[in-house]
Formats: sequence, structure tokens, C-alpha cells
Amino acid sequence: MRIIPAIDIINGKCVRLSKGDYSTKIIYNENPLEVAKMFENHGVNYLHLVDLDGAKASHIVNYKVLETIAAKTNLSIDFGGGLKSDEDLRIAFESGANQITGGSIAVKKPAVFKSWLQKFGTDKIILGADANNEKVAVGGWLEESDEELIPFIQNYVKEGIRYVICTDISKDGMLQGPSFELYQKILNEINVTSSEVENIKLIASGGISTFDELPKLAAMGCEGTIIGKAIYEHKISMKEIENYILNN
Repeated sequence: MRIIPAIDIINGKCVRLSKGDYSTKIIYNENPLEVAKMFENHGVNYLHLVDLDGAKASHIVNYKVLETIAAKTNLSIDFGGGLKSDEDLRIAFESGANQITGGSIAVKKPAVFKSWLQKFGTDKIILGADANNEKVAVGGWLEESDEELIPFIQNYVKEGIRYVICTDISKDGMLQGPSFELYQKILNEINVTSSEVENIKLIASGGISTFDELPKLAAMGCEGTIIGKAIYEHKISMKEIENYILNN
């Protein structure tokens, strides 16, 4: 299972929120590149970079941060937050993103999202399926849609999607453990009912609080897990992550 630390950006700074609530913002570092280099120095190969200003503005904002990290590390970066247009994607990829994550766009403008799959390929586009009570949330989690989570994912699996990041918003930033039951349900239902792909690459996100949760997610079949606040609050040490990467 891939370990994917997260850097969330507001005003060019590394922050974390609780349950996506901007009023809960904590600034952990003024220099995201410093954080990214620290991850890389501990053997991390992947980075989940979220443009929270972009999520609010509905267009890419912090692409300079992406550009700097991509230029000065060897991390493979997936970038998300407010990507709504072909121009946003052009900027993201030209700034060094290896993959982009689309969430709200996949709900509100499915034709555009499907066109990205056709244009860039399924290895480049990640479906962001963020949910509250198994309903997909959009607009930087500020609004809930009528989309049911599992049918939503299933529909995009039929379109060829391979990578899915699923965040249970109620867990995000709370350090109370991830939604094991939800991920198991997704893996069971999608993998059993979908002949289009052998296995969905499900990336668990939200609520990771202790190192012991990582092997459990791996055993369930999660392809990756995104870790944010647990690192910044020293609930999981970088040494533990380094050892996990070395031994898996």
C-alpha cells in the first residue's frame, strides 16, 4: 500500500482543517517545500497536494507551490482543489502534477470530467469521492449533493476510472480513525459488481490517527492511504512511515 502524505495549501502555507471547515485552519508550516522535502528525506515517493484556495475559488490558485515542489523534489504529486476547466488542468500538469483529482466537477459536470479521462487517460485522473453519510459532497465540502457514494463510484468505474480517493468528511482531521467499514463496503461492492476493472485502486483518506491503522487498511485492499494531521500532530512518526515503506 502506498503511503501518501498530504499538504493542504491556503495562502501558500501548509495548513490542516477539521472536517473541511475553513474556520478550523491550523498553519503548520509557512514553507510547503520544506515539508515536502522532509517527506522525501524519509523515503516517501508520493504527495497529495490540495489547493484549498482553489477549492473555494473554483479554479486553480496555488499552482506556484505545485511548481516549486515538483521542481525541487522527486515526489510524484497528485494535485486537487478547484480544478474545473481544461485550462486548470493544463496549468496543473505544466506545473508538474503527475495526477489530478477531480471531485465536484465529476458531480456537477460529468461530461467535462469524462472528457478529461479520454484526453489524459485513466492513470492521470483520480476521482475524488468525498462523502458525508455516504452522500457525495462538493464545493470544497461546503455543500452536499444528492449523489449516493457507491453508485457514483460505480458509474465512473464503468467509464474506466481506476484511481479513487475516498474521504469520509466526518472523520477528516479528527484523529479518531478512518472509515474501515465504508472502505470495505466500497471494495466489496465495486469489485464484485464491476467487470470493467479487476480492482479499483482505492485510496483511503481522512481520520488516520495511529500507525496500526495502516496495515489494517492494506489488508483490506486499499491501494494507498493519505495521511495528514496524524503526521503534523506527531501521532505517527516519520520514522514509522519510513520503516513501513522500506518493509513493504
